[in-house]
Amino acid sequence: MSNNFSPTKYKLQSVKTGKEFEDKGWMLDAPGETAPTLIRAIYQKRQIEVKDDSWGLYKFADWLPIGRTLKGSSAPITYKSTGLAAELGLKNLWITFSGYWPEKGIAMKTCSFKETESYSVCGRMTPEMNKILVVASAGNTSRAFAQVCSDNTIPLLICVPEDNLSALWFDAPLNSCVKLVSSRSGSDYFDAIHLSNIIAAMDGFVAEGGAKNVARRDGMGTTMLSATTKIGEIPDYYFQAVGSGTGAVAAWEANLRFIEDGRFGNKKMKLMVAQNLPFTPIHDAWKLDSREMLPLDNNEARKQVEIMDAKVLSNRKPPYPIAGGLYDALKDSNGEVLRATNDEARQAGILFEETEGIDIHPAAAVATATLIDAVKAGKVEKDAIVMLNITGGGEARFKAENELFYLKPEIVFDIDPDEDEVKAKIKALFS
Repeated sequence: MSNNFSPTKYKLQSVKTGKEFEDKGWMLDAPGETAPTLIRAIYQKRQIEVKDDSWGLYKFADWLPIGRTLKGSSAPITYKSTGLAAELGLKNLWITFSGYWPEKGIAMKTCSFKETESYSVCGRMTPEMNKILVVASAGNTSRAFAQVCSDNTIPLLICVPEDNLSALWFDAPLNSCVKLVSSRSGSDYFDAIHLSNIIAAMDGFVAEGGAKNVARRDGMGTTMLSATTKIGEIPDYYFQAVGSGTGAVAAWEANLRFIEDGRFGNKKMKLMVAQNLPFTPIHDAWKLDSREMLPLDNNEARKQVEIMDAKVLSNRKPPYPIAGGLYDALKDSNGEVLRATNDEARQAGILFEETEGIDIHPAAAVATATLIDAVKAGKVEKDAIVMLNITGGGEARFKAENELFYLKPEIVFDIDPDEDEVKAKIKALFS
């Protein structure tokens, strides 16, 4: 990695009002605005100059809101499919892969595109912030942040449901700067978020911010940067499985930047986002053309999450209604929300490995299943430029090649914990 990095120049903008303002460090909301809105980074460089591969993820630094680079990153790779493309009869199927696949020149040790967001978010954190970063997730995001923070000695507290702890595997023990707490068995991602919110409100802690953090979205947007710069133009269709939909929003925002860049065409690619049955809250709201999420019983939601294979897609409160969120992205791109069963996704995962030569995560298999279905249903023209965002893969292979170490929780909290008890135990943990 080259050391001649100077912080990326950008401003922030409220999507709702269009007002621009300076980033005073870790801003997640537009100052003085009360209506819910995402904020967006407006980069000084309107035309992206991609650096060489030695920069890892930071080859896309022109469009990342960062003040520093960290060691150990990989950028997503994009290649033209022959195997799966032939199977589906598609002439222009491009696969953007995030994960572990050394022959293709990519070695994300956590095997997930969540690494793109952790390297970007932690690159936005300046050392003088001097706070413990708090991240909640159903597994992949926490694994990625844990690895990046451990490798770069950044203090981190992750909150993960006890039932998802199997996702916290690593190829070496982590630095003690990374700590884990859990919500008790029977809880889900929503419960982990609730726990993280209590902790993030304490002195000395800072919430990572989820979809509201421009660094998270623009980190995930590197999948689209990889695809478009490789293909040479903006794709016609974008397939991805979603839990929060943040990755799809990020792709849409990157699409708008490419239109402004002027060298990659001016089309808006159609977002084709997928959910894993039976848990489909985004699909259900979209089908009714409702900007608001529909009411969902907590216990019913937990039951549905138990059934689904792709548990990382189990977000009950996605950034869907907010200005600049998934509803707006789908509307602006004339997008669709699709669904796949566990069985369809498993079959798609097998087909992908047979035709492309690498194992993929359940969420990526959900996206692949909906692509197969959309092609069969005639929703995708055979010569269309299709981007399939494989958000995680190579995990089976990585696990076979490495000894694994699992992170254990320091504390397991009840599903609906007492706030004072949480604060007292967390304080004791870090004293």
